[in-house]
Amino acid sequence: MFTTLAVAARDRKRLAEISTVAARFGLQAVVGRLGLGSKGEEGEGPEPLPRRTRLALEALGPTFVKLGQILSTRSDLLPPDWVAEFEQLQSGGPTVDFEQLRPEVERALGGAPEEVFAAFDTQPLAAASIAQVHRAILHDGTQVVVKIRRPGIRLKVEADLRLMNELARKAEQSSAEIARYRPRALIKQLSEAMLEELDFTSEGRNCDRFAADFARNDAVVIPAIYWEHTTDSVLVQDYLEGVPPTDAARLNAAGIDPHALAKVGAHAVLDMVLVNGRFHADPHPGNLRGLEGNRIGLLDFGMVGTITPRRRSELIGFVQALAGGDGARMAEVLADWTEGTDVSRRSLTEGAERLIARHGQGQIDLPAIVEDLMGLMRRERVAAPPDLVLILKALVTIEGVLSRVDPQFDLMRTMNGAWKRALLSRRSPEAVRNWAIGTLLDLSSVTDDIPRLIRAASRKLSEETPRADTEAQRQIAHEIKWATRWIAGAVVVAGAMVALAIRWPH
Repeated sequence: MFTTLAVAARDRKRLAEISTVAARFGLQAVVGRLGLGSKGEEGEGPEPLPRRTRLALEALGPTFVKLGQILSTRSDLLPPDWVAEFEQLQSGGPTVDFEQLRPEVERALGGAPEEVFAAFDTQPLAAASIAQVHRAILHDGTQVVVKIRRPGIRLKVEADLRLMNELARKAEQSSAEIARYRPRALIKQLSEAMLEELDFTSEGRNCDRFAADFARNDAVVIPAIYWEHTTDSVLVQDYLEGVPPTDAARLNAAGIDPHALAKVGAHAVLDMVLVNGRFHADPHPGNLRGLEGNRIGLLDFGMVGTITPRRRSELIGFVQALAGGDGARMAEVLADWTEGTDVSRRSLTEGAERLIARHGQGQIDLPAIVEDLMGLMRRERVAAPPDLVLILKALVTIEGVLSRVDPQFDLMRTMNGAWKRALLSRRSPEAVRNWAIGTLLDLSSVTDDIPRLIRAASRKLSEETPRADTEAQRQIAHEIKWATRWIAGAVVVAGAMVALAIRWPH
């Protein structure tokens, strides 16, 4: 079925397994659409094709499950029935007897866990497709969790990623229609997410970064990492004993105000996206805890997204255009999001007007807006930027969670305060200092060329024939002289700003 793929010998066994599973679930039609085999008929069976595809992904293991989870957020690529099916994919896995994990744990910890910790529970607290979690107690009495990577999982994931990349490359070559959706970019996103998730030191560093981001916000709790016990395959961090945020009865019983908790969670997520520039990319209920004092705990930083200042400005512009009924401004944002494609400006303008007509009045329904936005992309047969999809998915997920905590919660209304914090963050002394240094570096790269360019322009003017308009020449010379003074002044001002910035306390 996949005989056209150029596969290294080490991956052929895995390729045979994938081919067998695809055949078992009757996925010849899917393979054919990818240009990797005969198109044939859809396989026999009582189940619809989307369901059979989802079952096949589950059978193939964590890499394919993660691919399905990413695809479940891509309503710009897939129709609703496929998205709904892939949304059912879960990353959970069967528990593994601890004795199978013990060799890796002892290698990572430098000794038996019963010796390294004051207490260690060999019964798992939770299990996922990549890792298993156990509780333990440090010798100082601190309660922690020990996250242990499943044995052999890394080699299998790496093989899957190589095969997927080759499959995506072949599919793009085989079909111009498929190439429009940039499957290799999708697999690149998957590869980055999977490889980062497999390296627990990366998750630990993410925890430390988020802890620094929220160091002044006591209402947001990030587990501390115990680096003396942490390696790429074992992670030790604080155990947060809290209440699932969607369990209203338990929240109230614990003295936690659901309304206050929803507000704290909303501000935390918006600060991540609009102020800090990095965000928890999977804020589902299992990764959140309601803590006493109306605090919120965040768990599992294996999947983290970043947002550039440009994308942040686009998001703010999109929401403001929607609220203000500004179709022209929204069309500009849509043009940014479809840059490099052949989508016409007329289509973008019409799409912007439809979005405003449907969602520009009254309370903003974020999931409905994202659904319509992705539908617009799907109709135009273009893929939305992967980072934008990740941001929107995180916002939709957290709104769904917080709306269950507090039915009166409105994420978009909460954005107003976050915008102000975002603007203030860009005016901080550190931000101004970094901008000033960057400006001087940019200027320094061109200042050496400025005298040469001016001399060249002057020579060109003096070499003009007598028939040239001498008044025009004089005007151009005046403007060059004025521009020269302006540039010199700008360099001096920039230098002074940088001098101040370097001396600025920080």
